Amino acid sequence: MQPSQMPLDFDYEVRLALFDHIHRLADAGGGHVTAAQLNSGLSLNGKRIPVWSQQRGIFRPAVLRDFGAALTIHSSFDSPYDDHAHPDRERLVYRYQGIDPSHRDNVALRRAMQLRRPLLYLIAVQPTVYFPVFPCYIVADRPDDLAVELMADAIGSDIVHAAEEEPLANIGLKAYATRAVKRRLHQGRFRYAVLRAYYRQCAMCRLKHTPLLDAAHILPDRDERSLPEVPNGLALCRIHHGAYDIGIIGVDPDYLIHVRPDVLAEHDGPMLRFGLQEMEGGIIQVPRRPELKPNRDYLAERFSRFMAA
Repeated sequence: MQPSQMPLDFDYEVRLALFDHIHRLADAGGGHVTAAQLNSGLSLNGKRIPVWSQQRGIFRPAVLRDFGAALTIHSSFDSPYDDHAHPDRERLVYRYQGIDPSHRDNVALRRAMQLRRPLLYLIAVQPTVYFPVFPCYIVADRPDDLAVELMADAIGSDIVHAAEEEPLANIGLKAYATRAVKRRLHQGRFRYAVLRAYYRQCAMCRLKHTPLLDAAHILPDRDERSLPEVPNGLALCRIHHGAYDIGIIGVDPDYLIHVRPDVLAEHDGPMLRFGLQEMEGGIIQVPRRPELKPNRDYLAERFSRFMAA
């Protein structure tokens, strides 16, 4: 069957198959998908359908050309545009391709809004690693700013039924989902930047198994001054991250590690002794570049709370 003869439902069939495919990939990949996985495309009815273009941010496969709506959009990790920043925390922003609103890719983007088609939005959290947001709906066009605004649909919603609604229907659920997307996005980028700065090892025990490493905030995430920047982070393994967060371990402004006195006095197994007690008096390893080292004022404020507990 030629594309021009295909029923409109084929467009939904492709999108639903894509979302199911990406869901399985992300579920196996800790919430992320890779460029290599995306390059393999999607198998539907015995045929391979490409799902994105690594070179072009807005993608519509040839089988959907007659329907006209974009299928996938993605941001680059080193993009000069901050595609996800928006003063309204309940929206995501995506920039047009170039500066011509009539460019075919931008037309496909607006067509997705006109037809209320759900998109796959791939947001780079590392080079060639993406956080997938789907289904994602374009809810506003800003041609003067060369951008569109998007909202994520509620996790687990019925994609077909949601697409039949007005784009802003169930706005409370979409706003909640979009805020969750932004939190996860910032966490992913923050973790990548911190682990890279700390040579992908725990600053306390030097453990180098990346899957067991976290980016710990010095100022808590809920603090309005707490930004997802390397000077507000420490690369810690899961054990030391947990101990740092609940106040078993503290780090002073001179990078010296302190263990809570009552924990030092305990007698337990080797994990307590070697994993926590022997951290006392040690010095955390910090990045060599001065601009990436922990903010000493932040450390001092956090350490004062540790001492007061």
